[in-house]
Amino acid sequence: MAAAGFAFPRLGLNSRSENILTRVRRGQLTGFGLTRGAQVTEELLKQRDKQAKWNRIPQLLHRLYESSHLNSDLSQCQSILKEISPLLSMEAMAIVTEDKKSNHEFPFPNTYTFDLFGGVDLLVEILMRPSLLPPKKKQKVSDDLVKDCLSILYNTCICTEGVTKRLAERNDFVLFLFTLMTNKKTFLQTATLIEDILGVKKEMIQLEDIPNLANLVSSFDQQQLANFCRILSVTISELDTGNDDKYTLLAKDAQQKKTLNPSRAEINQATLLNIPGFIERLCKLATRKVSESTGTTSFLQELEEWYTWLDNALVLDALMRVANEEADQSGTESSDESNLANPTSRTQLPQSMKIMHEIMYKVEVLYVLCVLLMGRQRNQVHKMIAEFKLIPGLNNLFDKLIWRKHSTSTLVLHGHNQNCDCSPDILDRIKSLKLANSFKDHHRNKYLLLNSQELNELSAISLKANIPEVEAVLNTDRSLVCDGKKGLLTRLLQVMKKEPAESSFRFWQARAVESFLRGVTSYADQMFLLKRGLLEHILYCIVDSECKSRDVLQSYFDLLGELMKFNIDAFKRFNKYVNTEEKFQIFLNQINSSLVDSNMLVRCIALSLDRFESLSDDIKVAEVLSECRLLSYMTQVSARMSFLFRLINIIHVQTLTQENVSCLNTSLVILILARRKGRLPCYLHTIRDMEYLEKYPGFILNNFHSLLRFWQQHYLNKDKDSTCLENSSCINFSYWKETVSVLLSPDRTSPCAIVSYIDEAYMDIDREFSED
Repeated sequence: MAAAGFAFPRLGLNSRSENILTRVRRGQLTGFGLTRGAQVTEELLKQRDKQAKWNRIPQLLHRLYESSHLNSDLSQCQSILKEISPLLSMEAMAIVTEDKKSNHEFPFPNTYTFDLFGGVDLLVEILMRPSLLPPKKKQKVSDDLVKDCLSILYNTCICTEGVTKRLAERNDFVLFLFTLMTNKKTFLQTATLIEDILGVKKEMIQLEDIPNLANLVSSFDQQQLANFCRILSVTISELDTGNDDKYTLLAKDAQQKKTLNPSRAEINQATLLNIPGFIERLCKLATRKVSESTGTTSFLQELEEWYTWLDNALVLDALMRVANEEADQSGTESSDESNLANPTSRTQLPQSMKIMHEIMYKVEVLYVLCVLLMGRQRNQVHKMIAEFKLIPGLNNLFDKLIWRKHSTSTLVLHGHNQNCDCSPDILDRIKSLKLANSFKDHHRNKYLLLNSQELNELSAISLKANIPEVEAVLNTDRSLVCDGKKGLLTRLLQVMKKEPAESSFRFWQARAVESFLRGVTSYADQMFLLKRGLLEHILYCIVDSECKSRDVLQSYFDLLGELMKFNIDAFKRFNKYVNTEEKFQIFLNQINSSLVDSNMLVRCIALSLDRFESLSDDIKVAEVLSECRLLSYMTQVSARMSFLFRLINIIHVQTLTQENVSCLNTSLVILILARRKGRLPCYLHTIRDMEYLEKYPGFILNNFHSLLRFWQQHYLNKDKDSTCLENSSCINFSYWKETVSVLLSPDRTSPCAIVSYIDEAYMDIDREFSED
């Protein structure tokens, strides 16, 4: 088998050398003639080697082929590989150090020659031969020989394009590699190669096809399990998860109708959850501590010294080798935490290396937990990670390991480039925030992020306001909450306030806090955060610092909406902070600059105003209604109509995504509130007038009609969970459905039907959603 799609390199070959390459290449493509270098005589290969600059690789492969036949003992193979290995590792190191000084057209001639003359396929044969022979005829392949084969294969994969994809197409070889992971001495090289192969594999493997998977996982020590998570992450994540928000809902709904069965990723998630003790071990690994005997200054200095040119993955691998060697010599299990925290005097690794080692493990483990927490079995996972005290464990690590002082290191993880924001400590923080976000979102267990004292504070807030305590607070198992003086949520708020204005963490921090408020609005939860100055901090970032990042602004607007919704105290605090017309105009400009990002806040203001107007007999409410600039602005029909007109205009059925569908629901909320007051015809008539004013008669109303037809198909699907719309708006979902039906009525005499406001000449409501 050859590396497909390659032109032959110009390596100073004469016509006879080129003829050999051409014949081998043709044979590999057609299956006839020369198909591997071993079919060329060693004498001819030797004769052409110097001029062709093959560095004896074809000759060595010829000898390797002769030494690895069925009746050989493979003893000579390792010495041959020892000669080949440095030639290939030298080129692999050039990738790590980005020191590609060779020909730009073909920078890695040794690995290319090795593959062209059949080296890759020969090593695969050597590795797999024992598994293909009857037990009585099995050849013994030494651990050292296996390690050398795997290392050379890995180096060839990263240097020669196409090799990894070819190996990935061989399911028998991929599954065979997992069997090599049972051997501690070959685990590292095997895991590294599997990770690269699965990263390019077109079709996701099924974990249940791996022989004795449960026994394999149970045999791993903690270090191996953490490294295995790097592999698992590829097998449990949907292929489009990273860009989920960019896929249109139309396409997603169509795909969902075609694929009623669980995806491979979902099946793999279920397979993992069926492994006894798997989640418990991950929780322990994610929360184990590392002692710090050095200060921040020496920590950063050591990092720069050790990571000057080495790739992080290679450093990680080196540490694993050291840990394994020490375990072998001492006879102790390397899963013992003291192996990392207290290395023997024989190998005094710097503290910085141990800390980064631990951080890199936690990144992989937290990612797997995040994915499982968002999967079909999320409730089962929720219960398990609560039981195994993952949240209190992360809380205890928060200051010392997760949120230390900012690192100045430019180091990145294996597989990432220097331009991406993916250093191990940054990823560790993001994964921790994502996990907190997933854990809290719409779940009663979210109160485990507080400590007992903070839970008491929530109860006191409810008592003072004379409202019932939240049932989830009363039912929270206090033996599972955070310990110490502060819970994880409070710690998160503290670092959020101190975060530099330009920090990329602000988005994830705001998302994590917002998820605590998401769902049924809780006055006690809001006041808990308001008392800690969260509203003022958000307003400072939006108004005073005039944040420009779209992602950060969107997360702040969403958080502000959840924090203020139906809360008269929050609006009073808002007015106290935004106390000048200049500040208010800056705030409005930020909202209007991107309505897609701010529409959830607009929805919050509309809903809150409607609630407050029904409580206008209350002196406190009446006072805030009359004084608050934001509420006064929203009372203007022209302001509400401006928002409504633009919200409908910026979205279309073909461009609806999970990210912007909220604009459709916000526009619906405005009309639902108008319908409650009998003003729906007035709003529709105003939209018609605005259409004519903009010289686009029928355009907006036709578009809105199509959007509402899609809304019915999307949200009335039995698989869709519509409770989030009901909980966030405090409007019964039946009223949502009823309002949409009224708006879509075909009766042109109905004052609440959209068709009544579209002139027949401009009617265009029957277009199929699939059309452009």
